[in-house]
Amino acid sequence: MDYISIILQCIVALSILNVWLIQNKKNTQWRGGNATTIIEEFKVYGLPVWSCYVIGTLKVLFAIGLLVAIWYPELKQVCALGLASLLLGSIVMHLKIQDPLKKSLPAFLFLIMCLYIAFPIFY
Repeated sequence: MDYISIILQCIVALSILNVWLIQNKKNTQWRGGNATTIIEEFKVYGLPVWSCYVIGTLKVLFAIGLLVAIWYPELKQVCALGLASLLLGSIVMHLKIQDPLKKSLPAFLFLIMCLYIAFPIFY
C-alpha cells in the first residue's frame, strides 16, 4: 500500500470538496479576476453559469472517487486524471484573463498531485 498516494488523495479530495461545497460563496485570494464567489468567477472567465454546475459536479464526484479509491484502487487513475484535466482548465482560465500567476498556484499544485496519483512513477 502506498501511503504517499493515499495522503495525496486525501489532500486533493478534501481540498476540492472544501472549495466546492464549503468555500463556494466565500471570497478567497485565489478567485479569478475580482470574483468573490465561484459563480462570479465563471462569469469573469466568460463561461455560462450552467458550466459552473457541470464542472463543480464533476470535481466533487472525482474528489469523492479519490477517497473511495483508497479502498477500490481501480478508480484512482480515472478520478485523478479527471481532476487533472479540470485543474488544467482552471489554469488556462486564469491565464486567459491574465490573472497573476499566484492565483493559479493551487490548481497547479493539485494538478501535480493528481498526476503523481495517476502515474506512480516514483514508487
